[in-house]
Amino acid sequence: MGRFPLDPNSLPPLDPDFERRMDAMTLEEIEQNALDDPDNPPSTEEELDRGVAGRRVRLLRQSLNLSQPQFAERYRINLSRLRDIEQGRTMPDSAFLAYITVIEQEREAVDRALAS
Repeated sequence: MGRFPLDPNSLPPLDPDFERRMDAMTLEEIEQNALDDPDNPPSTEEELDRGVAGRRVRLLRQSLNLSQPQFAERYRINLSRLRDIEQGRTMPDSAFLAYITVIEQEREAVDRALAS
């Protein structure tokens, strides 16, 4: 089994029988089926919060064109912690979120402070 990224502009076609069943269902039925699926439970508020925080950190890192190791080294963040946060495994504490805010808003000041 291999992994490959899906192109959102060229998704594989749905099975015709599956497509007919989906078309016959109301949005409420689709949502209820999703909620009832034991293999794919809905995300908790905590999981959603971790995902939002991780996305914020990842977008900042990507805006600087830095890899995870480069970002971690530049801003003196533990690489394992950065990975866990970006992947939504852990919620960053308030100090980490404050540091990210300072990097977002005053990047040059952070760079000067860390250079000294």
